[in-house]
Amino acid sequence: MIDFYKKEHLSAMQAKHMAQVIAHGPIVFQVARVLRDKNILSVIDAAHKEGIVLTAICEKTGVPEYGARVLLEAALGMQLVKYTDDEKFVLTKTGYFILHDPLTNVNMSFVQDICYKGMFHLEESVNTGKPEGLKELGNWNTVYEGLSQLNPRQQKSWFEYDHFFSDIAFPLVLKHIYKPENHIKRLLEIGGNTGKWALASTAFDRDVHITIMDLPGQADMAKENIEKLGLSDRVDFYPANVLEASVVFPTGYDGVWMSQFLDCFSEDEIVSILQRCGQALNADGSVYILEAFWDNQRFETSAFCIQQLSIYFTAIANGNSQMYDSRVFKKCIAKAGFEIVEEISGIGLSHTLLKCKKKS
Repeated sequence: MIDFYKKEHLSAMQAKHMAQVIAHGPIVFQVARVLRDKNILSVIDAAHKEGIVLTAICEKTGVPEYGARVLLEAALGMQLVKYTDDEKFVLTKTGYFILHDPLTNVNMSFVQDICYKGMFHLEESVNTGKPEGLKELGNWNTVYEGLSQLNPRQQKSWFEYDHFFSDIAFPLVLKHIYKPENHIKRLLEIGGNTGKWALASTAFDRDVHITIMDLPGQADMAKENIEKLGLSDRVDFYPANVLEASVVFPTGYDGVWMSQFLDCFSEDEIVSILQRCGQALNADGSVYILEAFWDNQRFETSAFCIQQLSIYFTAIANGNSQMYDSRVFKKCIAKAGFEIVEEISGIGLSHTLLKCKKKS
């Protein structure tokens, strides 16, 4: 992707139009979201190529005519809808993706429920290095401390966003982690969230034992899910805050697994966590890291989504982390005393798997 960003891709006229879209960004987002959530796009979609008139849209959705009219006129400029020859509304390709594309819907709900209000404080966060927008969600130092306390809608949007990418990647990466030559019988998972990786692991490999190390609130959520499935004998828990440098990691593991976890920390924090991971490993153990690096993407859209997610970390999550350029991330691995012995890119939508060993 690096070469892509060394070129201009828009004409002057296209660039000026893009500038106006950006200038109206909050309005554009909310128009699209309301059209989706009020089922206006669904009603237009159901009319197919024949189209549907404004009054009929209002009758089917219950949205007042004035409100529907201003939303749809804005949507014409946004190219979410278009007119037929007799000026009925039909859905465009972009409107179709706003309505039906799972990635778009997960992103939109995450931005609305987690990011939108907090982004007003972005400039302050850039200046202070603290998640100044987090106060719009709750009174915590980082968003991770408050995940178990978010309201149900916010929790749904956060976890659906987080799991959307891992749910696609996990089935593809399990075979790499648990191949026989890795000899993994005891695995330390750092950042277990709701226990999805532990559940996938125990189903894939009947002999593996997992320890989930996470903040107490997240560990409790994962424990509840594990106990419901009767897997307590194969999954245990180590509640701790890995940001505290004094926290000692448990020992005796064949591998340490971190999925979409280290991007939640600054470069210095990544180095500290990795150094303590080394203490948790047996002599021939490895650290396995699953991350989405924006510079490793095949498609512009993937890179764009990952780059924008960094701003969530700046303003909301913790104020000092991001979705990393792989070159920056690999410097942290080396500084922590590890070397990358295997790298597999193109996993799922956007992920890269790194297998790391302690330098001899």
